[in-house]
Amino acid sequence: MQNDAVLTMRGIDKQFPGTKALNKVDFTLRKGEIHALMGENGAGKSTLIKVLTGVHEKDGGSIWVEGVEGEAHIHSPQEAQNLGIATVYQEITLCPNLTVAENMFIGRTEGQMVHWKDFEKRTTEILNNLGIPARAKQELSSCSLAVQQMVAIARAVDMNCKVLILDEPTSSLDDKEVEMLFSLMRDLKSRGVGIIFVTHFLEQVYEVSDRITVLRNGELVGEYAIEDLPQVELVAKMMGKDLNDLADLEQIGEKRSAATEVVYEAEQISSSESKPFDFKIHKGEVNGFTGLLGSGRSESVRAIFGADRVTGGKVKMKGKDTKISKPHDAMKAGIGYLPEDRKRDGIIADLSVRENIILALQVMKGFFHPMTKAQMEAFADEYIKTLNIKTASQDTPVGSLSGGNQQKVILARWLLTHPDYLILDEPTRGIDVGTKLEIQKLVLKLATEENMSITFISSEIEEMLRTCSRLIVMRDRNIVGELTGDQLTQAQVMKTIAGGEQ
Repeated sequence: MQNDAVLTMRGIDKQFPGTKALNKVDFTLRKGEIHALMGENGAGKSTLIKVLTGVHEKDGGSIWVEGVEGEAHIHSPQEAQNLGIATVYQEITLCPNLTVAENMFIGRTEGQMVHWKDFEKRTTEILNNLGIPARAKQELSSCSLAVQQMVAIARAVDMNCKVLILDEPTSSLDDKEVEMLFSLMRDLKSRGVGIIFVTHFLEQVYEVSDRITVLRNGELVGEYAIEDLPQVELVAKMMGKDLNDLADLEQIGEKRSAATEVVYEAEQISSSESKPFDFKIHKGEVNGFTGLLGSGRSESVRAIFGADRVTGGKVKMKGKDTKISKPHDAMKAGIGYLPEDRKRDGIIADLSVRENIILALQVMKGFFHPMTKAQMEAFADEYIKTLNIKTASQDTPVGSLSGGNQQKVILARWLLTHPDYLILDEPTRGIDVGTKLEIQKLVLKLATEENMSITFISSEIEEMLRTCSRLIVMRDRNIVGELTGDQLTQAQVMKTIAGGEQ
């Protein structure tokens, strides 16, 4: 173990039935370092963290932790915690109905007399010391997601963690909240805490990290100082090939034809969650709704699909008056919708890959007209191959797939219905860079080669600019601008969101 290392992992192996998840992987975390752990879905990041935190037992290799004589043997999350290893996940695991102080000390009072005034005083000291904008007696649910995550981090710090693992901590945060979190991370770094940072946001890696370790297919690609690995090289190492995908995207995008026939048109459409707005999309066009979190992007497309209760407006599909008051109406009209929250509104985790793929088509046919098993298998096989869905078989429960492959399954579900108009809300959130580029290329190919109309929503403006020929800018659930052509720049998007002149 290196003198400045707080954690050393050498030759870590982990085997699952039919899969070598980790193959002789090395990882070193130094004191006072923010170390990004990078790789595509399925690269082995989650498995390595689960081995480190005692969720999985390693099949081979050694682990050393500062302050522990000899090798560390970690058989459970509690043992990891006792060694000073703490994890804060993307999905908050605290109790929202309890106060901040109660969450700070829950599970830590066994055998003690509980003096909540003392705990509240200690919590206030910790919050002030770390600059966390919360109060000890405040109910956790009243705090923003960023503050809730910071409370989870504060709890770990107060339990003397040496190694802090942050697993996708920024995926649901806006820019201001991300900066709050980064400020806390830098503070902890200055106190000597080693931080493992797992994220899919490449820009954030370069904003806050000192080192990067890259995994691919369960193997170590390498460890690099941040200044020695430009972003384009990081992507190439994660994907295992030269980065010509962006050039491919540009070539596909150049084939876009001029917008002609209007496929969908709405006049003053509104729902229980959205304000009235006008909207139209042409055949073969890729447009997008952009704006900050809470601007009304998702609410607008949910109104179009009838996912929320429609309260007004007129709709035309291919020039004909069409009534869309619920999702089934939209599906029959030729509209598909990939929702923002794939776990809540998209996949049915316990059903197989095949059952998830054929679901929308079966709903449209009606359950009194079931498809034969041969038809279902043929459809599933076609789209598993077309979208390169990585699954052991058609019968694999979709909940066991990686996030990127789950997203591809939902895409397959809607492509199987051959929609005229496809809405994709955050189709690349939380998935690896290689799959992101695959989905972006697929979107442009569907538009240019099949004349499908597509609305694409992403929190990453650069991604929107690569895929969309028209951006509708939203603020406070109102459309505040529409950008095309030379206006499609990051600076102009931000200026429009902020309320500047177009």
